[in-house]
Amino acid sequence: MSLLAVIPRIPIVIKNKYLNIDSYIGGYYLKLFGGRMNFDFRQVKRGLDLEGGIKIVLKANMSKIQESQKKAALESARNIISKRIDLLGVSEPSITTSNVGGDYRIIVEIPGIDDVTSAVKLIGQTAQLKFRVIKKGEVWDESKIQEFAYNPDLWEDTNVTGSDLKGVDVVFSSSKVVDSNKPEIRLLFTTEGRRKFSEVAKNNVNKPVALYLDQDISPLSMPIVNENLAKGLTDDPVISGNFDVKTANALSMQIRAGALPIPVEILEQKTVSATLGADSVHRSIFAGLVGLILVLIFMVYSYGRFGIMADIALLIYGLIVFFVFKLIPVTLTLPGIAGFILSVGMAADANILIFERIKEEYLWGKPMGLAVKLGFERAWNSIKDSNISSILTSLVLFYFGTGFVRGFALTLFIGIVVSLFTSIFVTRTLVNLFYENPKEVKHAN
Repeated sequence: MSLLAVIPRIPIVIKNKYLNIDSYIGGYYLKLFGGRMNFDFRQVKRGLDLEGGIKIVLKANMSKIQESQKKAALESARNIISKRIDLLGVSEPSITTSNVGGDYRIIVEIPGIDDVTSAVKLIGQTAQLKFRVIKKGEVWDESKIQEFAYNPDLWEDTNVTGSDLKGVDVVFSSSKVVDSNKPEIRLLFTTEGRRKFSEVAKNNVNKPVALYLDQDISPLSMPIVNENLAKGLTDDPVISGNFDVKTANALSMQIRAGALPIPVEILEQKTVSATLGADSVHRSIFAGLVGLILVLIFMVYSYGRFGIMADIALLIYGLIVFFVFKLIPVTLTLPGIAGFILSVGMAADANILIFERIKEEYLWGKPMGLAVKLGFERAWNSIKDSNISSILTSLVLFYFGTGFVRGFALTLFIGIVVSLFTSIFVTRTLVNLFYENPKEVKHAN
């Protein structure tokens, strides 16, 4: 087993007349079991307020879904939206769901892009593809093609849907007509889908088969079934229509990812600018590092050797927290960073409570070994009560909050849980190791 200690890549950029620094610390990764398990810590997932991007809030229509199936339907819709965004090639999107008072929502945050219109078209459409034929009793006449194209009441559904497709491709027309080189969509049927489509074609020779998307009143395409197609589907059919490249790609990704199991309504869509520029982020990180160094110095100054142990425990605390952030992964936002900083303060405060109790026990005449034991035991109640109340608060905020509030609650919760571990177990282990033979110790710093 090989192990490499890690800290995230933290840029340090300071340029003024007194100091010029353009570098970074950290940026390593964790490698376990000879490289079979790797955890890359060089980049931390950043939220919209740090990265900029778009935010879309969708409301799910659950009116036709049974109560017991609503949660599963919402999660299925979330997964399909995630697949669509993955096909778009966007990295690090945040897709969360919420249910407050029966109001089911999907919140989509995509950092790094600003084309809201394209994103809404890709994400917000249900994308249920239906193959329809002319109703029985209606007479097909090519001279009335416009009437059939814009009157959905003249059509009826078949048993062929988008679920009968195993994939789609965007291709370009190679015909020699005026609209050559136009983007088209090739439909790749499953074996069962090919059989079902061939059956529909046999029953509609010299008639159109219309492809409808969602509740559109006009079809995407309305090809005429010829006799060759009716004999059997030998090649993958192609949808040709008035597509541009962007529309064809969006439709292709929607069909490939699958249709949403529930209709959705767009409640909010907006472009979010990064709250802090790169320079401000670097300055904030530097300020945080300076603050951390001052805390470490204060602990050593106030508690001597105990302070050194507390500093080691705090550094271990920071590494564990960033490991958890990357493992989940947690999207860092400004409120999330605030929650982390607050938990750092609580971790330092726990060590202070412990050391003050040890000092008191030692000043009351207890031997150092006993003072350490009693100090940890008697400080535990105060640490436990304050941290449990903070944990409960963070859980309430996470359950009822949305967006940035949940980010704050999550980082605070993780930080507090880890601080309980490091302040009690890590610090205690270090102190016990140092004072294993306390006979030579004359005083407590």
